[in-house]
Amino acid sequence: MKNNFNNEKGSFLALVPFLLFIFIYLSAGLYMQSKNVPMAFYQFPAVVAMAIAVVVAFCNRKQTINENFTIFAKGAGNESIMTMLIIYLLAGGFASVAKAMGGVDATVNMGLSFIPAQFLVAGVFIISAFLGLATGSSMGTVGAIIPIALGVADKAGLALPLVLASCVGGAMFGDNLSMISDTTIAATQTQNCALRDKFKVNFLIALPASIITIIILVVTGQPDSVIPLEELSYTFVKVIPYMLVLLLALAGLNVFLVLSLGIVSAGLIGIFAGGLTVFTFSQAIWGGFTSMSEVFLLSMLGGGLAALTTHYGGFKWLLGKISAVVRGKRSAQLGVAALVSAADIATANNTVAIIITGDIAKKISTEYKIDPRKTASLLDIFSCVFQGIIPYGAQLLATCNLVGDRVSPLAMLPFMWYTHILAIVAIVAIFVPFADGVIRKDPWNWEFNVPESEVEEKKASLELLTISE
Repeated sequence: MKNNFNNEKGSFLALVPFLLFIFIYLSAGLYMQSKNVPMAFYQFPAVVAMAIAVVVAFCNRKQTINENFTIFAKGAGNESIMTMLIIYLLAGGFASVAKAMGGVDATVNMGLSFIPAQFLVAGVFIISAFLGLATGSSMGTVGAIIPIALGVADKAGLALPLVLASCVGGAMFGDNLSMISDTTIAATQTQNCALRDKFKVNFLIALPASIITIIILVVTGQPDSVIPLEELSYTFVKVIPYMLVLLLALAGLNVFLVLSLGIVSAGLIGIFAGGLTVFTFSQAIWGGFTSMSEVFLLSMLGGGLAALTTHYGGFKWLLGKISAVVRGKRSAQLGVAALVSAADIATANNTVAIIITGDIAKKISTEYKIDPRKTASLLDIFSCVFQGIIPYGAQLLATCNLVGDRVSPLAMLPFMWYTHILAIVAIVAIFVPFADGVIRKDPWNWEFNVPESEVEEKKASLELLTISE
């Protein structure tokens, strides 16, 4: 394929702000880790590092501060960015209300009630996967299940690193696929595709990886003694909002309506059966909104910074370098996977990794005619793969903290079967595109309720890859 970027020089200097963001975030994390500070890579707020990068980007003297601000504001207020931000707020509100009315506890207890005692480790993986899928939060899943998994492991004489790793692996499965996960929202919005379409492609890659993982856990996770699990109480109705959101999203209902219905249903169940009042219901919604403040601001600042970087030719320069080594669609997909993986290793945050590489991945996809749904899946998959295996990532660090540092992140890595297998299956899917069979309709007609008359205009604007407004 002829590369359109080969004859376009672009500007390396325009990339400096983005590189500065990664340098600040990585350096601060390494420094705090050298001081043995818990959760070292999360001590320097990503939003502050991004704000510093934006200030540096504003120092470009080719245009005035006012002109640079106009470019920044257009990027920060881009339709895709604003859509992403509203989805973040609604997803946070739903997750908060569902948890407040007892949905998390009901889900965990229901899952444990159905697990045969001899399949405890595989069961912990499955429960974590479902809870992660329902809540969209790997960290929330780890926090809810690890204390239970610890007790189960000690009582059954199971290897603690294996049990903990199965919990984290399941949490990453759910985080990767969930309709309300911030990684899914970031991946789909940066690539302009619908949540359910990305889910279909992603699911066909994640499913075989999860099945293989479950088989391995059944074989290797047999307890020393079969113990009867305590009878756990749960109310099934409290699980319904999670199932409702998942099913409505897969049915293709507008995501804003899906999440709004999820909030209302969780609130009504909470008021009538979960101990909520109208006031605590509204407070839970607000708490969910504020819980998304970091990723909200990061996405907005990142959108503005990306606009400045694009305007001054930073992405053009990077794409020119990438085109020198990319030889076709498969190597371009490997390039997208490598970019987001490197970003996650540098930032230890899968959402941040997707946000800062999303625009580059989008341009690579258009140049090499990669379906955006596949690109969104690759971004989400490989950011979650490395987030689940880097020893300084929040998921592994939080897990070790919850068990009183009885296990180190490095001790868990050999047992992180799901993330290892997912990476292998995803690479196989690039060369043997078995997951692409679900891609049928026009990939450009995915955005929420886009009128048919606007499809060709949107398609043309995405394919042009213009560097300035």
